[in-house]
Amino acid sequence: MAVDLGQFDHPSWLTVAGTGLGYALILAVLTLTMFIVPWLVFSAL
Repeated sequence: MAVDLGQFDHPSWLTVAGTGLGYALILAVLTLTMFIVPWLVFSAL
């Protein structure tokens, strides 16, 4: 069965990738500010 990879050239796939990347970036920033920064502050005391 031949797979046509041309179907993934549609701009909607770029939107899906951008949404996933943006979501991951927001999660990383929230994790940093809610867990890592307070842990560093309290461990320094």
